[in-house]
Amino acid sequence: MTRVRLIGLLLLLMGSAVFILWGARLAETVPGGMGDFKIDYHAARCLIEHCDPYSQSEFEADYRANGWEIPVSLPARQGALLYINLPAAFVLTVPFALLPWGPAHLLWMTATAGSLILAAFLMWSIGADYAPIVSGCLVGFVLFNSEVLFGCGNPTGIIVALCVIAAWCLLKDRFALVGVICLAVSLSIKPHDAGLIWLYFLLAGGVQRKRALQALAVTVVLSLASTLWVWQTAPHWARELHSNLAVISAHGSLNDPGPDEVRGPDPDGVIGLQTVISVFGDDPRIYNPVSYLAGGALLLAWLVRTFRSRSSQLRSYLALAAIVPLTVVVTYHRPYDAKLLLLTVPACAMLWAEGGLIGWLALLVNGAGIALTGDIPLSILQILTARLHLSTAMLSGKMLTILLARPATLILIIVCIFNLWLYARQTVLDKGRDQSADGIPVLAR
Repeated sequence: MTRVRLIGLLLLLMGSAVFILWGARLAETVPGGMGDFKIDYHAARCLIEHCDPYSQSEFEADYRANGWEIPVSLPARQGALLYINLPAAFVLTVPFALLPWGPAHLLWMTATAGSLILAAFLMWSIGADYAPIVSGCLVGFVLFNSEVLFGCGNPTGIIVALCVIAAWCLLKDRFALVGVICLAVSLSIKPHDAGLIWLYFLLAGGVQRKRALQALAVTVVLSLASTLWVWQTAPHWARELHSNLAVISAHGSLNDPGPDEVRGPDPDGVIGLQTVISVFGDDPRIYNPVSYLAGGALLLAWLVRTFRSRSSQLRSYLALAAIVPLTVVVTYHRPYDAKLLLLTVPACAMLWAEGGLIGWLALLVNGAGIALTGDIPLSILQILTARLHLSTAMLSGKMLTILLARPATLILIIVCIFNLWLYARQTVLDKGRDQSADGIPVLAR
């Protein structure tokens, strides 16, 4: 191992150490620690005991019967008693729910840490072939800023890790079965995290399309089997899930993207594009359609380039680097979903290795995306802006609110547009090189 590669690996290991030690301390000592896993754990136990986890009344009654404390505040109460995951989530959580809480939550913490560190290492291993230290800094920073994800025990940690591991398997065409299963599990549990990544591999053609179709088949089997199982105990689960989502997304509720109380950035807050649009029009009939139209336009541009380009290593990495930030902002997500930005590291490393202005811009933009979605930077910004009384009455106040209270969303949009431009640029350059073989000059850089 070369000296620079060893330095890059040490940076990854340093980030991993902080992630494990600090995250474990938060999980065990902070009030509400492992709160998200408690919800999934109890929902799985409720289903095992033939209780309907999607019914708030049944879920709360079973919650109390097992001696769990009901939170007092409305947002925390909604988070604890409104189950909003798809039935396929039980494929992941039921094995843990068969165990007592003590070993179950320790195994969950181990699975979260192990899977996310493995995913980070795999992305570093690709980037290290081009820029080991830069790759080590980026993936180490992602892990260094994942304490909230670890401390609350949200299943996103495992789902994101599985999606990244699957991408590595499909990109490298290694451990195909592992890649297909990992992608299928992430796609069936959180399609809004893995869906567009799966779409890329479907459109890429060749063996990657074959793996994507295999993953889809496994997804269908997992989803149908889990839905049939849930339906036996909760025949009205779909209607109840829709009701829970409506309640938890209403004004003043836990997942409200509107600026009812404009605060600073929150390391556990909503970061979808709706949070920016709502500053100008705090009405779901406004911010939802506008967000989907804006996201749809970017997706259409990405699709056009993907259809027109032939698969190559750099173009594959750029395609993922462009679609990942769009995945995070186009629908409801929180900063821990942005750990998917691990998939931007290979493209960033390759561009940095090429040098020049593009390399510096790639590092600056993608690095800023990783930094401004991290737990520690968001917490620092939250402290610095806590005394500010942001008002959205004037245009200047709206712009200040977006810059100071919505930095994660804003930078993700910038990362998406920048990487999409690079993706389109690379497609044009490669086309120019192909034409030069027939005597037509290569396009100038």
